[in-house]
Amino acid sequence: MNNILNTIQENNLVKRGDILGVACSGGSDSIALLHKLNMLKDELGIDILAITVDHSLRENSAQDATFVEEFCANLGIRCCKFKVDVMRIARQKAISVETAAREARYGVFDALIKKGVVTKIALAHHLQDQAETILMHLFRGAGLSGLKGMDYQHKECYIRPLLNTSKAEVKQYIEQNNLNFVEDETNSDSTYTRNFLRNEIFPLLLKKWPNVVGSLINFSKSATEDDDYINNNLNDHALLIEGKEAKIPLAYFNYDRAVISRIIFKALHGIGINVDIERKHIDSIIALAECENGKKINLPLGVCAHKEYEYLTLTCKKTKKINFCTEFKCGEVEVPHFGKIVIKRVKDFDFKPNVIYLDYKKLPRDAVWRFRKEGDVIEKFGGGTKKLKSFLIDKKIPRRERDFLPVLASGNEVFAIAGVEISDKVKIDSEVKSAIKIEVVKKV
Repeated sequence: MNNILNTIQENNLVKRGDILGVACSGGSDSIALLHKLNMLKDELGIDILAITVDHSLRENSAQDATFVEEFCANLGIRCCKFKVDVMRIARQKAISVETAAREARYGVFDALIKKGVVTKIALAHHLQDQAETILMHLFRGAGLSGLKGMDYQHKECYIRPLLNTSKAEVKQYIEQNNLNFVEDETNSDSTYTRNFLRNEIFPLLLKKWPNVVGSLINFSKSATEDDDYINNNLNDHALLIEGKEAKIPLAYFNYDRAVISRIIFKALHGIGINVDIERKHIDSIIALAECENGKKINLPLGVCAHKEYEYLTLTCKKTKKINFCTEFKCGEVEVPHFGKIVIKRVKDFDFKPNVIYLDYKKLPRDAVWRFRKEGDVIEKFGGGTKKLKSFLIDKKIPRRERDFLPVLASGNEVFAIAGVEISDKVKIDSEVKSAIKIEVVKKV
């Protein structure tokens, strides 16, 4: 484990003054990391805090947490102990125990970072963990980007100082320093995905190919270099990402699959989706681009893909329609799941996107802001009444946006659609000296 200092320095994993929280389960890997970092803390100019999380999955899990506390006390290391109910989390969220445990741990870590208790968290993943991660991604159908494995630093505040250290080096360090550690009996339970890979698959691979870990790491590095090159040369300047919505121009779907698949992944990452998207989902999105307008498909994690005129739009989490109705007056109006409407009386007209003007004197006094209803109609410019639904289709307003588009209406007659158009009945004549300006500030 003599290369840890070089790994930290070469990758700028810590800076002087950092308070480094070390995730420690009491197992050999985390104990070795905690001990080594404590030895290096003065040279690195950092402070060390051990963090142990009892997942409540075993009868003796509390004993492991106590072991970590006592280990830290003997070395003069501060220690924070937490207890979480992983099984309850798994049941409530309908997720696997592995996923629930990870969410619980990172929930604790994130809270400590947010509160300023620590500035960074050190995780004890080593070279074999990295090789296992690469294989797991490969078995799950990942592309080149998924073969990258774990980074030395993640989200700026999570670091992995052992990623250049082998499991054999960890064992040697434990023996040389006569360090005690605890064995988690669940590690032998191969019903867990990673344990199956570690306990059943890897021993066979190592027996047949002793250098399999190094080979997988080198393969990962080559795949990463190729993936980085392609990503750095993407022509995706027309990709639009705003909040929980990403718009991919349909013209991009004429590109080679290697290009469009990466643009799709970039769009998904832009709306916060970084896991559980597989090749089959990318295939479905690409196929959707060939479908008729208005078609949509549902993807994992609440993502929905919509074919909308010149774009294929990805959205995260569908929102239920709620009641909305408020009086028309100057000022600001907050519209649920849409944004804000700013209403002013003005004398100067500056026509631009998301801004409409109307003649207040022509507007019925009982007009209110609300969401659209069945039977709504609007008077088109130049005359002629049209159903609001058909009017919005003509204006190429995506179906998923229509239910949350605020309209100014009296009865079933619509006089203005925020950010879109006004009725011919309230248009501004040349002799009008002042009018009502309605500007939309979209929700991000």
